[in-house]
Amino acid sequence: MDYKINPEDVKAKLDAGEAFTLLDVREPRELEIAWIDGAKLMPMGDVPSRAHQELDPDEPIVVLCHHGVRSMNVTVWLRQQGFERARSMRGGIDAWSRRVDPSVPVY
Repeated sequence: MDYKINPEDVKAKLDAGEAFTLLDVREPRELEIAWIDGAKLMPMGDVPSRAHQELDPDEPIVVLCHHGVRSMNVTVWLRQQGFERARSMRGGIDAWSRRVDPSVPVY
């Protein structure tokens, strides 16, 4: 399975009601600026201590951050931990704002 997913494909999954975890690994102050409804906040630094308690390794996980760098790092780590269906949203919330939902502020 590819490590990345396009924001448009994430939107299609949400619209279709597909079951997956949208994992936002940005910091709380970033969430105050822009967010995607339904996303679970787990700042990147908290992922190692929280992932095994709060995430299902069998469920698809889409990881997002600001531009896609942190989310890719988290995705690689999650895959190494057995979360084989984790993928990083290409371009992060910045790409989401520009290509999917212009009501989400760009920062």
